[in-house]
This record gives sequence, C-alpha cells and structure tokens, in this order.
Amino acid sequence: MTQAQTLRKGWTTGACATAATRAALMRLWGGAFPETVEITLPRGQSASFAVAHSATGDGWAEAGIVKDAGDDPDVTHGALIVARVRMGRDAGVTFRAGPGVGTVTRPGLPVAVGEAAINPVPRAMMDEVVAELAAEYGQPPSVEITISVPGGEAIAARTWNPRLGILGGLSILGTTGIVRPYSCAAWIASIHRGIDVARASGLTHVAGCTGSTSEAAVRALHGLPELAMLDMGDFFGGLVKYLRRHPLPRLTIGGGLGKMTKLAQGAVDLHSARSQIDFARLAELAGDARLAGANTALEAYEIAGAPLAEAVAQAALARVQAQLGDSGVAADLVIVDRAGHLLARAS
Repeated sequence: MTQAQTLRKGWTTGACATAATRAALMRLWGGAFPETVEITLPRGQSASFAVAHSATGDGWAEAGIVKDAGDDPDVTHGALIVARVRMGRDAGVTFRAGPGVGTVTRPGLPVAVGEAAINPVPRAMMDEVVAELAAEYGQPPSVEITISVPGGEAIAARTWNPRLGILGGLSILGTTGIVRPYSCAAWIASIHRGIDVARASGLTHVAGCTGSTSEAAVRALHGLPELAMLDMGDFFGGLVKYLRRHPLPRLTIGGGLGKMTKLAQGAVDLHSARSQIDFARLAELAGDARLAGANTALEAYEIAGAPLAEAVAQAALARVQAQLGDSGVAADLVIVDRAGHLLARAS
C-alpha cells in the first residue's frame, strides 16, 4: 500500500460551513439541533459531521463543526467553522463574514470586492442546503448565513489572504469538499489567485520565489510591491502553467542554487522528495568534472564558484522560457545564497 493510500483524507472549510448551515437550519426551522449532520459533496459523495457547537437567540440559530483536515498539514485543521442562520430580508441566500472570516478588498478573486470571502462552490453547497430544507419544512428559501471562525484572523496571517487583499480572516474554500493529504492543491490554488489579483490590479511584473529569502532579494532588486510576489515554493510547474494561460508581461523566478539547479535539469516540482540534482549532469553543464562527486549544490558551488551559478542561471532560464512557450511573458531569473546575496542573474 502506498503512502497516498494510507493517509487519511479530510474536509474543506466549505464542507464544514455547509454542514454547520444544515445543522443550524434544522434548529431554526425544525426545532432541534442534530448530533450529527450529513451533506452531499459536489461530486455526489456523502459526508457526515459531528455538531461541536450550538446556540440560539432571537430569530437565529448557529452550529459549529470542527474542521478535520485528515493527515494534511492544513493550517485550518482543528478550527471551529460556525454558521449562524436567520430569515433574510431579501429573496434568496445572503452571505456575511463573521469574526475570523475575511472580506475581499481587491479585484481578481472569484468573489466580488466587498463580499465575504466565501468561494463560489461553498456558496452553491449552502444554497442547495437552504433550498432542500426550505422545501422540507415549508419555509421560504430566504436566509442570511453568517460564517465565522473563532481565531480565524490569527490563522489567516499564516496564509496568502493578507497579500491577496482578503482582510479580517480566513477564506471559506473547497471545490470538492475533500482535502486530499499532501495534494498541495490549496497552495497551487493560492498561486493562481495571486496571478489573478495581480492581473486585475494592473501589474505588469510578478515574481515567483521558492522562499522568503529569495523573495526579499528579488523584491528589493526589482522594486516590486508585495502584491507582485507569488509564494511559488516548490511549485514552479503550477505557477508557469497558469501564467501561460493567463499571461502578464514579465515574470521573475528566484531561488537558491539547489532548487534552481533542479529547475535547470527539467524539474517542475522542486521539492526534495520529488526531484533530485544529477551531479553528473551538473558537471557537464558547468564543464567541470570535479562536480560529479559533489553531494550538495553548496559543495558544488564551493568547488566551482561563480561560473557554476551563472551556468545554472542560464540553463534554468531556458527551462522557464520553454515552459512559457509563446505566451508573450518575458522572463528573468535570480539565484541567491542563504543570506539573500545575489549569486547569478539571467535575462
């Protein structure tokens, strides 16, 4: 059995918000909170959730579900996702951001500026629950849903939300309702949203960097605003594939020598578990046979010095340009050391 088969899947914030909405409506319209609640996910599967929080007041009811992300290292694992429901003043379903849920302040995201950061699929899931239960209980499907996440603003500081202009807390996310362990889908989706926001804001130059050190160096080198910085991490392929379909005039790629060497050798996923440096090929690239016996990129650099970094930069840039194809995106590449000092540039 593979690791992927043994790891436990979890549930998105959108699925938890939908389950909480269902439980709260059952109290508002049916008179009692359920101990557990079942919902249908976007692809037809059923999921069951234990109700962890319940409260009522004048004309409202709320329920909470503790998010279980399974074995995925999700920052929202263990967060309480709360839905408060009350009869709405307008026809249809209205969504509000409660404490710990963000509000969209920049264009380019799937939700309009000024709206609660509740993405379209979770909204559709909650719409379906409202319609189903309204029919069951003989109620008009006019409901105001407020989603909150206690402590969500602090959790959101560890996500892309502040950079994307989602202020005040977390986003309620999910397209399938399921979190698949280590799928990295959320990270790649954040890269895509970063590109969308940069385009909508009229930026002409963005940068994808592998970490905070290279990001700081590239930002200073090019004088870029924070909004232009895409936290690429190891997901070069996820960034460039999306940018090829949604181009901007200019892209800078930045990183350390090791990851840029893997990029130069054709890797699009730069994680150490999924790509390795071929030192024999590196020796050929640099024209220095001594590098074939190196154990790390740092050791190779200590042997060959600046010419190695320059050769890697040129080869890595060629890979970037090949991936961008005929998109019209002009690219340059920056390699830095662990202290953020420039080792090489190619453009």
